[in-house]
Amino acid sequence: MAKLWQSPILEESFGLIDQEFGDHRFTPAEYAVVRRIIHSTGDFEFKELVSFGEGAIAAALQHLSQGGPIVVDVTMVRQGVVGMVERTFQNPLLTAVTVGDPAEPGRTRTETGLLRCLEEHPGALVVVGNAPTALLALCDRIHSGKAHPALVIGAPVGFVAVEASKQRLATTPVPQMRVEGRKGGSPVAAAMLNALLVLAWEQQP
Repeated sequence: MAKLWQSPILEESFGLIDQEFGDHRFTPAEYAVVRRIIHSTGDFEFKELVSFGEGAIAAALQHLSQGGPIVVDVTMVRQGVVGMVERTFQNPLLTAVTVGDPAEPGRTRTETGLLRCLEEHPGALVVVGNAPTALLALCDRIHSGKAHPALVIGAPVGFVAVEASKQRLATTPVPQMRVEGRKGGSPVAAAMLNALLVLAWEQQP
């Protein structure tokens, strides 16, 4: 399969990142994910923050290439990936929270929406780039056996419950990719998924 179209500026940016990155522990596929994060953020600290669970990338590529559904937590993540989804496998793309969605008592709107999406697609690839409460609720649903996502991208950003949600994900027995610490956010989560979509597309015969 031919490479997806890339702009000369993107190619040049990747080349500059390659020059500056230095020695690393990543496989070529893992490096492709981390490099796209750095391209999106300009922040080389992510080379020390991204963790890959065993078999995570292989599970993601299989799910994406088979057209499996994707659930993202917020509209900003959706906007960051919808173009790549449409250019590749056109996976069903669900957003946990949209304008006007009500929250269940005791839950945030994003948490409520994510759980609703999982009721319909318990085996979806799930991307959390904003809401740690949604990531915690997802982990609860996995531990109870009510969800079995193909992959979880855990990259919420901020201070309240962010690190706790990522630590909880680390103990959860599903394929996963995490951004450790307080950093993350919608652009980071979108970059991670876009990198996986490109890898899945380019591995096709």
